[in-house]
Amino acid sequence: MKRNKLLSAPEAPDAPPRKKEGIRSWLKIQMDSEGYQPPRGGAILLQVLVGLLFFVLVVRFWYLQVHRGEEFARQAQENRLRLERIFAPRGRILDDSGKVLADNRTAYGLSLVREDCHDIPATLAQISAWSGIPLPQIWEKYQQDRFKVKSFEPLLLITDIDFDLVARIESEIYAWPGLEIVVRTKRSYPEKELFAHVLGYVAEANEQEMANDPALAMGDLVGKQGLELELEKQLRGRKGLYDVEVDAHARVLGKTLREEPRGGHEMRLSLDRGLQQAAWDALDGEAGCVVVMEPDSGKLRALVTSPAYDNNLFAAGISQRDWDALRTSNRFPLQNRVIQSVYPPGSVWKLVMAALFLERGINPRETVFCPGQVKLGNQIFRCWKRGGHGAMNMESALINSCDVYFYLMAERLGIDKLEEFAKASGFGKPTGIDLPHEKSGLVPSREWKKRRFGRPWVRGETYNVSIGQGYTLVTPVQVAVYVAAMLNGGDLLKPQLLDDAPRVVQSHIPARPETFKFVVDAMRKTAGVGTARVVGRKDADMGGKTGTAQVVKLKMAAGDRRLRSSEMEYAQRDHAWVATWGSKNGKTYVVVVMVEHGGGGSSVAGPVAKKIYDYLFGPDTGAPAPSPAAEPRTGQRQAGQGRAD
Repeated sequence: MKRNKLLSAPEAPDAPPRKKEGIRSWLKIQMDSEGYQPPRGGAILLQVLVGLLFFVLVVRFWYLQVHRGEEFARQAQENRLRLERIFAPRGRILDDSGKVLADNRTAYGLSLVREDCHDIPATLAQISAWSGIPLPQIWEKYQQDRFKVKSFEPLLLITDIDFDLVARIESEIYAWPGLEIVVRTKRSYPEKELFAHVLGYVAEANEQEMANDPALAMGDLVGKQGLELELEKQLRGRKGLYDVEVDAHARVLGKTLREEPRGGHEMRLSLDRGLQQAAWDALDGEAGCVVVMEPDSGKLRALVTSPAYDNNLFAAGISQRDWDALRTSNRFPLQNRVIQSVYPPGSVWKLVMAALFLERGINPRETVFCPGQVKLGNQIFRCWKRGGHGAMNMESALINSCDVYFYLMAERLGIDKLEEFAKASGFGKPTGIDLPHEKSGLVPSREWKKRRFGRPWVRGETYNVSIGQGYTLVTPVQVAVYVAAMLNGGDLLKPQLLDDAPRVVQSHIPARPETFKFVVDAMRKTAGVGTARVVGRKDADMGGKTGTAQVVKLKMAAGDRRLRSSEMEYAQRDHAWVATWGSKNGKTYVVVVMVEHGGGGSSVAGPVAKKIYDYLFGPDTGAPAPSPAAEPRTGQRQAGQGRAD
C-alpha cells in the first residue's frame, strides 16, 4: 500500500522534467513562472561584427582598387610585357689624328630567364656541353648571380660566344625554354700593349659598383683602369629598352621600342700613335717609361710604359692563368711607371737645386773646388768623377754634373729650404693627370724623418737630397712638368691627355725669369758639350740633363774601383734618367726617359731620347753628334750618422 501511495503522489513544481516532456516544455514552465526574457546583447554584438567585416572588406577593396590600383595595373601589365635592355656602345677613343685606339665589336652572350626554365640543372648542363666550359664553373656563376636579378630578368651566364657556336645554339635553343642569345658590344683595343697603361680596360661591373650607380645592371661593362675608368661617365652610353609582349608560356609575341640606346661620347686624345710607337721601339723592351710633353700647353704627345700587357685580355674576361702570369711577373707589366712608380731622380734633381741656389742668393759665379770627394765625420761622399772636377761654378757644375758643388751649397742652405722649394716646384704631390692611382713621390724633411724613423735629421742626408738620392722620390711625369715650367716661365701645368683640354696652371714655381733662363741655358750647354751631348743636334735647339740614380749603397771592387753595371745584379743596378727639351721649326717638346736598372743616364737613357727626337724632327741635317759622354755617377746613397743639420 505504501508503495502505491508514493507512486501516485503529485510532483513538486521544481522537480526536474521528465524526459518524455522534453526540454522545451520545461523551459516554458520556467519562463512563465519567473517572467524570464532572452538577452539582446548577443544580437547587437553579432550585428556589429557583421558590420565591421563589411567595413574591412570595403576599405580593403578601396585600398587595392583605388589607392594602389595604378601600381597593380602596372604589375599586371608587366606580367604580359617584359623589359629587354638594349646595350649602348661605349664611345670610341682616338689619337690626335683620328686613329682608333679603343673600339667596339659585336659579341654574343647566353642568358637564362629562371621563371621560364623548367629544369635548371639540365639547362646548365646543356650550356656546358655547348660551350665546353666545365659545369661546376657554370654552376658557380649561376649561384653567384642569381640573387642579383629578378626571376623574370635574364641572367647572363656566358658573355662572349664564337659565331659558329651561336649558329649551333640557335638551331637547338627552341628545346630549352628560358635560354636567350643576347647581342651586345665588347671593347676592342687594336693597339694592344702600346696604349695599355693609358687606356686601361673595361670589365663587368661588380656588386659595389652597381650599388653605387643605379644605372648599372648585371653584365654591364665599366672602366677599371686608365682613361676607361677616368672618363667612364663620358664613354658610357645610355641603354635603350624594348617592351617585349609574351603569352602565358613566355613565348614572345612582339617587341616595341620604348627608348632608343645612346652611344657614349667619342674622345680624341692628344697622343700621337706614331710617336708612341717610336718611343716604344726606342725602349726596345727595357723596363722603363717615356714622357713627351708640350711645355706651353701641357698636352702629352706620348706616354709609354714598358713592359705592358694586352688589355684585350681583360675586355674578353681574363683567365686565371693569364691573370696569375701578369700578377706574379717580376717585370711588373701592370705598373704604369710614368705615374705609379717612384724613383730617386739622381742628377736630374740638380735642375731643381740650381734654381733654389739662385733664388736664395748664391752667386752663380762663385766657385767650389771638387777634389772628387767630401768627408763628413767618418763618412765619405764621393763625386762621380773619381779624380774630381777642380774649380766649379754653378753653370759648370750643372754641365759636368759635379756632386761636390751641390753637396756644399746644399749644406749652406739646409734641408728646410730644400724641402720648401722642392714642394713649391711641384714635387711631393700629384700632377693631376687624368689617370688613376697617381703617386705623389716624396720630398723628405725633418718632420717626416722624425715621424718615420724616430730619429733627427743629419747633415749627410742633406748631401744626399742635393743630388737626388737618399729618401727623395719622384715620378717621371713630375720631372716632365718641372722641365716644361723652366721653358714656359714657371707655370706648373696639368699634363693633359685630351686633345681639346684647356691649358690648366696648377701653380707657379717661386722663381724669377732670370733663374729659368739660367737653368735653360745650362741645359743647352749640357746637351752641347756636357753629359747630355748624346741628344745634341746641329739643326735644332736642344737642352738636357742626365742622371744615374743609385738603388743600393755604392759598391766598390778591389782597388777602390766602383763596380760596373754589368758586374752587378740586375736589381742592384742604377736607374738611368735623361730630362731634355728640343725646339725646331716652332715646335718645342719636353722628353723625359727613365730606364729601370739601366745603368748610365747618358749611355742608356740618352740614346732613347735621341731616337725620339729623330722621329719628331727627322734625321739631324747637321754634323754627326758626338759619341756619348762618360757616365757620371752620383755619390753615396746613405750617408750614415753625422752632426745634426
